Amino acid sequence: MSSVESHAAPSSVIRYPVPDFPIASAVEVPAGYATVYLSGMGAPVRDSHAPAHSIAAYGDMEDQTTASLQRISDQLGKMGLGMGDVVQMHIYMVPDPATKKLDFEGMMRGYRRFFGTAGQPQLPVRSAFAVAQLANPGWLIEIEVVAARPPAK
Repeated sequence: MSSVESHAAPSSVIRYPVPDFPIASAVEVPAGYATVYLSGMGAPVRDSHAPAHSIAAYGDMEDQTTASLQRISDQLGKMGLGMGDVVQMHIYMVPDPATKKLDFEGMMRGYRRFFGTAGQPQLPVRSAFAVAQLANPGWLIEIEVVAARPPAK
């Protein structure tokens, strides 16, 4: 007989929040969940009259964050998942070429529309990176996520 205690596996994702900040410090995904990786997504063009591949065509950091997360939400929805199923997020940001500053606060305003709300309190682990450039010169942000699909019942 083994002296190791038997612990029942958790039946749902366990999240460990960071105090006073809308991310998790850790997320435990129990056995049986499927892992879904979404490619990085940036904002779609919002002003077709602005010069192609310009910040004006895609919006400021808050607008681009909101639009990118909406695209992710829409893609997850097509797969029968939602933003509450996101367990990990990587955010890649570039400084605004006009100000030469990274608008982290603008990103957070867009992010908070989708995470840590009364309607969607589930928080992912998240890393945010400042990068030299993104593939689309009009993008200030590109976001990729990993979601966990619960086992079929």
